[in-house]
Amino acid sequence: MWSRAQSLRAGFIALMALNPMALAFAADATNDYPTSARADYVFACMKSNGDTRPALEQCSCSIDVIASIMPYERYVTAESALSLAQVPGVFGTMFRTSEQAKSAANDLRRAQAEAEVRCF
Repeated sequence: MWSRAQSLRAGFIALMALNPMALAFAADATNDYPTSARADYVFACMKSNGDTRPALEQCSCSIDVIASIMPYERYVTAESALSLAQVPGVFGTMFRTSEQAKSAANDLRRAQAEAEVRCF
C-alpha cells in the first residue's frame, strides 16, 4: 500500500513526464499556420495600421490570436470566401450568398474582433 506522500510523488512524476507532450501538442495546435500565411497577414495588417513598430507588434499579436481561435483550414476557407465575394457578377454572388462561405467569413470576423480587443 502506498502512502499519501508516495502517491503524490508518483502523480507529480507522471505529470512532469506528460508535460513535454502536452506542450508539444499545444504548440502544434497553435502553430499550424504556415509562416508565409502569418507574414501575409502581418504585412497587410501593417499597411492598414501605419507601418510602424507598434503596428508590427499588434499585427503579430493579432494573427497569433486568430491562430489560437480557428484552425488554418478554416482561416483559408474564410479568406478565400471573402476574397471571391468581391468578384462582381454571378461568380461573386455564389460566395456572397453561400451559407458555408458566410459561416467561414463570420468565424474569421469573430476571431479578428477578439484579436482587436486583445492586441490593439
